[in-house]
Parts: sequence; C-alpha cells; structure tokens
Amino acid sequence: MRLLIAAMLAPIVLCGCAEQFNIEGTSSVPSLDGSKLYLQAVKGEQMVSIDSCEVVHGEFRFAGLLDTVRMASITVGDSHLMPLVLEEGKITVGISQPTMKLGGTPMNDLLYDFMTKHTQIENSMNELGHRENQMLLDGIDEQTIARQVQLEAAVLTRQEDSLVTNFICDNFDNVLGPGIFMMLTSGYRYPILTPQIEQIMSKATESFKQDAYVREYMRMARENEARLMGDDSGLPTDSLSQ
Repeated sequence: MRLLIAAMLAPIVLCGCAEQFNIEGTSSVPSLDGSKLYLQAVKGEQMVSIDSCEVVHGEFRFAGLLDTVRMASITVGDSHLMPLVLEEGKITVGISQPTMKLGGTPMNDLLYDFMTKHTQIENSMNELGHRENQMLLDGIDEQTIARQVQLEAAVLTRQEDSLVTNFICDNFDNVLGPGIFMMLTSGYRYPILTPQIEQIMSKATESFKQDAYVREYMRMARENEARLMGDDSGLPTDSLSQ
C-alpha cells in the first residue's frame, strides 16, 4: 500500500473570521528555478488555484487571506510537489531531492512528522528489493530469500498501516484526519471497504463521519460492496441504473 501524499483534500471550515497565511519556500532543485508554482486547494468539487508565484534564485512565496483552515498542495505543471495545511502563521517549505521539508505552524509540523515517518517506512520497503538482489548475488537459496523478504515486508506493512490508522484517529476532528484518509483511499481504483478502513470508521467521531469526502467515499464503498455481494436491495434506485 502506497499513499499518494500529493493527493488533494477537501476543506473543513473551522472559523468564520479571515486570517492570514504566509508560505515562504526555498528550492535546491535547479530545474525549478524560473518555474511558476501554484498553490491549489479543493473548493466544492473543483481544484482551484489560490495563488501563484515564480521560483527566483531558489526562493518563492505565497500569501493571502484565509477564512477556512484547509489542506492544499504546491504544484508545478501537472505535478504535485507537496501537500500542506493552510492555516494562520508563517509556513516554511523546503524543496530538494529527494526530500521535502515543511513546518512553522502546528498542523504543518504534525503533517511533516507523519510524512517523514511514512517516507522512512517506504525507503525501508524499497531497500528490501536491493537486499534481495544482493542476497541472490551472494548465492543464498531463493526460497530462503523469499521467506525472509516476505517476513520483513509484512512487518513494514503492519508498521505503515498502524502509522496511518493512528494518525487519522488522532486527528479525526481537524483537517489532517480526513486529509490523510483521502490520501489513503486515493490509491484505490474505486471506493472499497478494507479492514483498515473498517477499523478507522469503527472509532470515528461524528465530525469525521460527516466530512464531505469521507461521507461520499463510504456511501460509494458500501454500494460497491453490496454489488459485489449481489445484494442490490439497499441501493438507491438511481445507482442501480449506473
């Protein structure tokens, strides 16, 4: 399971007053110098650009008024560079290869800590492939290699599932919970119910359940499950004709 960290997330209104966000970024990627970056977020059902700027001598900046705390993404062309939380305060972003840095405000600090831990697990998973090749070169029996790699991969998968599940549960009532839930489910071809999702929803608060993305995902996932089970009795009439 791989999270699409650059996936976009639905906004959640936390207050009715206008606040100021300020993003100050640096880039050590030569190909980005002179490029136009966009700050994008979801409004309604569409992706919209909130601000744009150019990378000049490795520096860039976004700023604006904020009447809701929301998840957003910095993009270049069709590529998402990194997610972040638009909230009041000075947000710092560092773009380099192969790492990204994010911080400066409470929820961005939490998001960056999560992203760092997740990247470490992914790197460990990728390293398994290199180790497998090295063991083959060392003449180790293929079945022995396969057993060892499968065991280590299973441990890493459990670690990843635990990290994601716990982070979502710890952040049910702010933008990070629904946001990471969207990242988790965006990798599926269509909405499905997995043991991990069922575990998350069994603990979910009403606020999390009523998030627009979570509510729609669960509705579609339950409809798909009913179809797979051959039970259309509980589906809306219009969905049966689709």
